[in-house]
Amino acid sequence: MASSVRARLSRLRVDLTPWHGSRDFRILVISGSVFFLGGMVGYVALPYQLYQLTHSNFAVGAMGLVTIAPLVVFGLYGGALADHVDRRKMLIGTGIAQVVICALLLANTLLTNPQVWLIYVCGGLNAIASSLQRPSRDALFPRVVKHEEMPAAVTLNALILQVGQLAGPALGGVLVATAGVAWAFTVELAGLAVATLLYLRLRPYKTSEHSTPPSLRAIGEGITYAFRRRDLLGTYAVDMVGMFLAMPIVLFPAFATEVLKEPKLLGLLYSAEAIGAMLATLTSGWARRVHHHGRAVVLATITWGASVGVAGLAPNIWFAIAFFAVAGGADMISGLFRAVIWNQTIPDEMRGRLAGIEMLSYSLGPLGGQSRSGLVADLTSVRTSIVSGGVLCVAGVVVTAAWLRDFWRYDARTDEHAVRERELRAAAEAG
Repeated sequence: MASSVRARLSRLRVDLTPWHGSRDFRILVISGSVFFLGGMVGYVALPYQLYQLTHSNFAVGAMGLVTIAPLVVFGLYGGALADHVDRRKMLIGTGIAQVVICALLLANTLLTNPQVWLIYVCGGLNAIASSLQRPSRDALFPRVVKHEEMPAAVTLNALILQVGQLAGPALGGVLVATAGVAWAFTVELAGLAVATLLYLRLRPYKTSEHSTPPSLRAIGEGITYAFRRRDLLGTYAVDMVGMFLAMPIVLFPAFATEVLKEPKLLGLLYSAEAIGAMLATLTSGWARRVHHHGRAVVLATITWGASVGVAGLAPNIWFAIAFFAVAGGADMISGLFRAVIWNQTIPDEMRGRLAGIEMLSYSLGPLGGQSRSGLVADLTSVRTSIVSGGVLCVAGVVVTAAWLRDFWRYDARTDEHAVRERELRAAAEAG
């Protein structure tokens, strides 16, 4: 009996096979963790500095408007670049650019009168650099681990990023409150520099002989490919529906302060989803035995919406924290299986362009969702906005899954794209 329990528990543990088997995977994960940790410190410092200089909430929110266009334009162009140039060089080049941008922010902070316009310029430039970089990093993952190890690789990468998501804002908050904004930017600068140096240790990765030079036509080919494959379309559509209809984060201050009367515990609301995601990651060993990935994404996103809706009915803040943690865990599971579909089925010569589309899919949904939830809360109430968002999310995902039946039926063992990529990888490793 005891041995059976131990065996079942062992199946829940994070699978470390990719970590032990691939040097370049370790470099990508370590550099990504350092990069993300530093970036999250800056994520706290930059809006804090803007508010201190302007005393305007609109000025802080305007930074989001500054970054939307670069995200869309350069996310798509960065994906096309990632399919044509050495992805290692892209990581290094964009990393150097981000180091320079952060150094400008630090230098501006050290001025007697820091310039607000320069903060916006740096924010826009950083959005360009990160939008160019992310597709190359995502597109490298299928090249550095074995095909069958992809679920474990995605999970390990997510776990490291979650550590940064929890530790980075906490460290940033402490730094801006005690040492000052300049020290926060210094920590961010150090993280960006170390990550870029680590990228130098990656092996070069030649592009496919079938690669297409970056152009509007190449970007259009990527978009056409994505929409013709209904299994890929499902990964984008389900996530965007879920995030647009049930994204409650913008309501957390009002929910904690005016509804639950617990303003001192507001930080726990923000941490709840990250904690739930980390718990889901740490117990994700079972994921390697799941083959119906589309079904897993649909059910996880339904769980996300249902949990958000129940949290909106919370009689106290601890009830809300518990269900937001469940929501975070469900969102993590959805993201895991979406990434596995992407990395196990998309041809290498298209991987960068599709990574750019993926970046837009998981960025624009939450941005639109925050606007929706804020508008509904102003027209009705905070509780109504959160609960209705959860209910609409469940309904919307069910309708989307019924529309995209190929996504619901997706099976990694038999899907033609997964089989083809598996055979190509096997032939390359044998040769």
